[in-house]
Amino acid sequence: MKKIPWIIGFITLLTLNVAANPTLPTGWWRASLQRADGHTIDFNISMQYKSGKPVWFIRNAAEKIEVTAIEQKQDSILVQMPLFESEFRLQLVNNNTLRGVWIKSTSSSKQVMPLVLAYNQAQRYPQAKQTKRKVTGRWGATFIDNNKPYPAVVEFKQNGTALTGTVLTPTGDYRYLEGAVSNDTLHLSTFDGSHAYYFRAIIKNDTAITDGEYFSGATSIENWTAWKDAKATVPDTLSAVYLKRGEDRLHFRFPDLDSNLVSLSDPRFRDKVVIIQIMGSWCPNCMDETAFLSDYYKNNKQRGIEMVALAYEYSADFRRSEKSLRKFQQRFNITYPMLITGIRTSDSLRTEKTLPELTRIKMFPTTLFIGRDGTVKKIHTGFFGPGTGEHYEAYKKDFYAVIDELLKQGS
Repeated sequence: MKKIPWIIGFITLLTLNVAANPTLPTGWWRASLQRADGHTIDFNISMQYKSGKPVWFIRNAAEKIEVTAIEQKQDSILVQMPLFESEFRLQLVNNNTLRGVWIKSTSSSKQVMPLVLAYNQAQRYPQAKQTKRKVTGRWGATFIDNNKPYPAVVEFKQNGTALTGTVLTPTGDYRYLEGAVSNDTLHLSTFDGSHAYYFRAIIKNDTAITDGEYFSGATSIENWTAWKDAKATVPDTLSAVYLKRGEDRLHFRFPDLDSNLVSLSDPRFRDKVVIIQIMGSWCPNCMDETAFLSDYYKNNKQRGIEMVALAYEYSADFRRSEKSLRKFQQRFNITYPMLITGIRTSDSLRTEKTLPELTRIKMFPTTLFIGRDGTVKKIHTGFFGPGTGEHYEAYKKDFYAVIDELLKQGS
């Protein structure tokens, strides 16, 4: 990891001692992640204190992410995100400014981005009092990644100059986006500890958006355009996963978080409808799906339903993977088994090494539905979460229908 002397050098953190530490102003702060190209990815944090301890609430439109793992030693602050291998290291410059870095672990390295937090900033982008541009509704879109176009759907909700929305792609959704319309330009961003995204574009007229740029993390940038289309959809054939010819069952045996080996042949799965979640603790869409599945399982397992998660992590190291997955388990009160495949998500042969009965797993999450007879009945790729509104409701309706039908079979 590249050293940043002005921030790393001062970090020596101990257990929080409120009496000896400066108290930060409560209320809204604007955080700005600094890219090398001069662009920033902005988001908002509500700083509060509970029982004398600092608590953050990171806001992305309707989403509020509570962050409690905050340690302070005088003017140095360490903030651990509740999910993902993600943290902030900060220094108090004055009562209105914090500077530091955001550090995110990946499969091969640590990504480090400089960060500035400014107090009394409830908005992430400037908002005029009014605008003639209106973008509320559904838009078809094309994004270009390394000269390769791919389709998407963009949905906006505009209230005056305030703007929220999401982007749906063949690999899932970009969750909760928040921003503003400023003259003829739209700005949207999100930060959840893994995603750090900023979208901007020119609103040419009521039916065309041009000159779009999508900034992701420290260096990635894509171009995009969009056109108004109330019937725009995202094709799922680009990410589809299938059983190979002649296969109808899965055969795996992986350790759970306590190192106990688990297989579909175990008695707990016999004569049950089983949902298999292919996921990773690094994946925000998996986070949304996990919240849904965990709640569904607790309320429906007595009907003859079981679940199991198969995790593909950044590292093949069991303890590193287990530590990250424990965060998921605790955050969402998961009571079904979470298994560690031991295969890196970046491994090009991850499917062949773990689930050779399937064609290549192209995206996370992917969900498999197993009937009472132990055979695979349906495979669903991707997950449109609560940030997508009606798409999330449609997904749940289809999920319920599939389970109800499988419960009838063989009963």
